[in-house]
Amino acid sequence: MTYRQRKALRIVGWVFLGLFIVAGIGAGYAYSRRESLLQTALDRAVRKAKRDYNLNVRIGSARFTGLTSIAFTNISVVPEERDSLARIGTVALSVRFWPLLAGKIGLSAMTMDNGLIQVVKRDSLTNIDFLLRQKKRDSTETQTTRRTDLADVAENLIDNLLSKIPDNLSVRNVEFRGMDNNDTLSLLTQTATIRDEVVNSTLLLNRNLATWHITGTADPADREYNLALFAEGPGGRPKPLELPYIQKKYELKLQTDTVRFELRDVDRERGEFRLEGTGSVRNLRINHPAIARTDVLVPTASMKANVFVGENYVGIDSSSTLQLGQVSARPFVKYTLSPSKIYELQLHTDAMDAQAVFNSFPQGLFESLEGMQVTGKLKYDLAFQLDTSLPDSVKFNSGLTPQGFRILKMGRTDFAAINQPFVYTPYEQGKPMRPITVGPENPDYTPLNQIAPDLRNALLTSEDYNFFTHKGFNEKAFRVSIATNFKEKSFKRGASTVSMQLVKNAFLSRNKTLSRKVEEILIVWLIENERLIPKDRMYEVYLNIIEWGRNIYGIGEAARYYFGKSPAQLDLGESIFLAFVVPRPKRALDWFLPDGSLQVRNVRGYFRIIGRLMAKRGLTEPDSGAYGFYGVRLREGLRRQIAPVDSLYQPDSLMTDPMEGEVEESEGIDDFLRRIFRGRREDERRNESPPATVQPDAATGEVAPADTVKTRRQLRQERRERKRREREQRALEEGVN
Repeated sequence: MTYRQRKALRIVGWVFLGLFIVAGIGAGYAYSRRESLLQTALDRAVRKAKRDYNLNVRIGSARFTGLTSIAFTNISVVPEERDSLARIGTVALSVRFWPLLAGKIGLSAMTMDNGLIQVVKRDSLTNIDFLLRQKKRDSTETQTTRRTDLADVAENLIDNLLSKIPDNLSVRNVEFRGMDNNDTLSLLTQTATIRDEVVNSTLLLNRNLATWHITGTADPADREYNLALFAEGPGGRPKPLELPYIQKKYELKLQTDTVRFELRDVDRERGEFRLEGTGSVRNLRINHPAIARTDVLVPTASMKANVFVGENYVGIDSSSTLQLGQVSARPFVKYTLSPSKIYELQLHTDAMDAQAVFNSFPQGLFESLEGMQVTGKLKYDLAFQLDTSLPDSVKFNSGLTPQGFRILKMGRTDFAAINQPFVYTPYEQGKPMRPITVGPENPDYTPLNQIAPDLRNALLTSEDYNFFTHKGFNEKAFRVSIATNFKEKSFKRGASTVSMQLVKNAFLSRNKTLSRKVEEILIVWLIENERLIPKDRMYEVYLNIIEWGRNIYGIGEAARYYFGKSPAQLDLGESIFLAFVVPRPKRALDWFLPDGSLQVRNVRGYFRIIGRLMAKRGLTEPDSGAYGFYGVRLREGLRRQIAPVDSLYQPDSLMTDPMEGEVEESEGIDDFLRRIFRGRREDERRNESPPATVQPDAATGEVAPADTVKTRRQLRQERRERKRREREQRALEEGVN
């Protein structure tokens, strides 16, 4: 080493020594003044809580008990004019030294004794309103300044949460309480400890209702946790985990024997924040009126989830695994917030043993399939994407692919039984009506070949034109249904095929539950895939059991009741009318006038739509009129049930036909049906419009209804409405065709 090098090293050494001495002097000064510095910092925090959150924070005493340890006593946090948020007797904290040098606070130890933390709601006010107001304020400031990076938010949130979990923890007699007016949920922590990475805790639910335990391992420094939650009743007997408050408030029964959670990895990679973990439940029991009519039992279920968060999106990666009983699937979920909201969902499985699939169905979910024995393999694939800025471009594909699949034994219900005569019992509001024999013994039963072709074609055109070619499902109709319902922000259009309607009526209860809908789809797939029932027989049964009016079931009863005819004698107009009333059968008589003719309002436009679609497909002759509308006459014996029309307005002149002169073949059937069933109140308001001068139509010579004289503003609104209907119809025709 040269002389200059040795000299440079001596200079560097003296510089570092000087810096070390200065730092030591500063540290010594800070240590000697640490109590006053602590008090200054606490005073600043108390003032900030009062100024920014309107919180009254009081601390009885605060002092250092070691180099990085602080003890507090008699802490209280009370929002202004609200119930107390927290009261804690004593708290002792120790922070990790090395993270502290980097400006991060991580707890190495915490002791808490004798405390109460509560959230209280009284009417519409809570004692955490200050948090909600601050969140709204922060959201407004964020929108006006810059876009938030969700990956940064997630990373900061998880870091702050995990860093507050100490390596050593001791909590005694601390209660967490929630009060919602007269309802109270209490969880008293008798003991909760973390020592040498071992977790143990005892918590009392509502004082003596049940005892909950959290056990497992925790390594806060490495962010690894493996925890289990279970409960026991009096005398140490096993007891399900449950919250009676949820069942009382939301009618949701939710019980499970054990819940397990494991956090394996937290990382930031290529701009994405990632979190890997698993969760599982054992003997999960669910009951809610919207899910199923009985308890649903899931013996085992688990999920290995790889969560990712990016700048403007959050989701679950396809490397995740969902396990239900003996089968597993790979889910993918992604929600993108900007520039437009996009929802993505995928679910894929490998070829699975078919019997294992049926054995894995939760008990009580699909009652008609219980006990079914099958062979072969099944593979399921689902792909869904909805861009809220382009709802008509929604993507939806769902398929269950069989490999050597066969039914060896039917379950509780034999779906092939309707190939023979059977007794059908319709239900009204959950109550059984009169039994109906579907077979030759019933004089109103009508074989398919004895039903007028016009009726068969009109109903299929309206309900499910591709019935004889699809396998129970129409994915195009599903896509159109999703797009329409999203745009309308409510359920306006379904996607049920004739097959699905038949299964719903013939085999399932009329309870509107999620499980019933899924069961309906499974039964349709079984019937269509295994060809258990011929298509002709399915349509024949459908026509003979569906409701056509109040206590009117089957086409035989309907044809005789409305027109005094047999189903073979129905003409085109009568057939289109019967197709018209299927969605709302109990309103059938409302569309007739006292003389037995049909109202012009709403109904004539429907005739033209269905008639033109039938003519386009070669099912009837083109008609420049209304495809039999004017020839429909109600049976004379029923006309006395039609209420007289108010003399203030005549049906043929004052009742508007919103489709007259506007109905084109491209207009959607469902658009038209939405007009029909918007409710009588709106119709009455329209009919109360003052009469205007009546002028004959230049093209047809017909007299226009008095209240169809439009202002310029109304005409502009109608043009916009027509354009909207045309856009929806383009999507609709994909489903119809």
